[in-house]
Amino acid sequence: MPFILGAVAILAAAFFWIQRARHAAEMSHELLDVANDIRLAARRFGFRRRNDLHPAETIEDPNIALAALGVSFLELDDYPTAEQKEALIRGLREQLRLPHEEAEELVILGRWIMGECGGAEQAVTRLTRRLYKLSAQTHFNALVAIIQGIAKFGNGALSQQQKTALEDVQRGLKIS
Repeated sequence: MPFILGAVAILAAAFFWIQRARHAAEMSHELLDVANDIRLAARRFGFRRRNDLHPAETIEDPNIALAALGVSFLELDDYPTAEQKEALIRGLREQLRLPHEEAEELVILGRWIMGECGGAEQAVTRLTRRLYKLSAQTHFNALVAIIQGIAKFGNGALSQQQKTALEDVQRGLKIS
C-alpha cells in the first residue's frame, strides 16, 4: 500500500510541474506576440528607431505623436478602464479618420513610446515638443477632443495630473 501511495504522489507532483511548465510556455508566447505587435505597428507606420536618438525624437508622423499623447493622458488617470481605452481608439479613429485596426496599432505603438519615455508625465513633455515640431498647433483640437472622449467614460472630469499635463501641452504648443 505505501508503494501505491508513493507512486500516486510522484505522479501528482509530475503533473503539477508539467502544468507549471506548460503555463510558463504560454506566457512566453504571449510576450513574444506583444513584442511582435509592437514591431509590426512600428513598421506599418514607418517608425524607425535610431540608436543615437530617443524614440520620441524619431517620430516623423504627427499621428503617432498624437496617439502616444492620448495614451499618456489615459495612463495619468489612476486606473484606466476598458471603456476609456476604447474611447481613445474611437477618438483616434474619428479625429484622424483611420480604420479601427490602424487606431489600435497606433495605441500599441504609443504605449511603447510612452514606456520608453519613462512614464506618462515625461512622455507628455517630450511628445508635446515633438508634435509642435511636426505640426505646430494643428493637432491641438484633435487632442482635446480625444481627451474629452476619454474623460467622458471615466468619472466625467480630468484628474489633477491630467489637468496639469493639458496645461503643459498648451505651453508646449504655444497656445495662450
